Amino acid sequence: MRILSIDYGKKRTGIAVTDPLQIVPGGLATVSTSELYDFLLSYISREPVERIVIGEPRQTNGQPSENMARVEQFVRRWRKSQPQIPIEYYDERFTSVLAHQAMLDAGLRRKARQNKELVDEISATIILRDYLESRKSHPNV
Repeated sequence: MRILSIDYGKKRTGIAVTDPLQIVPGGLATVSTSELYDFLLSYISREPVERIVIGEPRQTNGQPSENMARVEQFVRRWRKSQPQIPIEYYDERFTSVLAHQAMLDAGLRRKARQNKELVDEISATIILRDYLESRKSHPNV
């Protein structure tokens, strides 16, 4: 079963997913946030998903960011309607910075680096990569 991650935004949401063996994370899509719930329902009807990891939006000082209320609302809706697929938070601080750095390292031109949908998808992939790494470091957590 796959693990799916979400970089939840006010307008757009980046989504990444692992392979079925949960080894390799990869970008899946960027969707309009208003369409996220239906997109996920459609995806899980086609692919088995073990859990969802959603970026926990915090400021650099650890305080919740302005987006936290929207994320919490989505998480409550998901848990109520889809309790068979757990959803958990994972710290997303600096993922956008890391996404831009990854794009630079990959040699993408300036115009490509300004593609916010690509940044969101890469951010979701970074959240998932970091989540998988944390499970290796702390397998009983």
